[in-house]
Amino acid sequence: MSSSTFSSAHRLYVKSLYKRYLKNELDWTVTRSIWRAKALLIRAEFEKNRNVHDPRALAVILERAEADLAAKKHPDPYISPLFPNGTKWERNTPPPMGPLYDHEMAEAAH
Repeated sequence: MSSSTFSSAHRLYVKSLYKRYLKNELDWTVTRSIWRAKALLIRAEFEKNRNVHDPRALAVILERAEADLAAKKHPDPYISPLFPNGTKWERNTPPPMGPLYDHEMAEAAH
């Protein structure tokens, strides 16, 4: 069993940062083959800092990465059509499942 100096929360944070970098790059790049080359560069940057174990140095690296990501953020990111705020989000919602006309209520009103 290997011991690690960093918690699982730290690993999840770094994974999330990596995924956000990849997603942001995909927002800027139209062609998947061009994006793949950029994704390899992003991966190399993360791998370069993989063996940093000093918490202070790591905090500086992560702070710079967050600032860099914020500076490069796409102003109009791609949203899948079926996801919330996508172009097809709730376009054809199913009708309510219930009686179309309540006869008992109509008779009671008369």
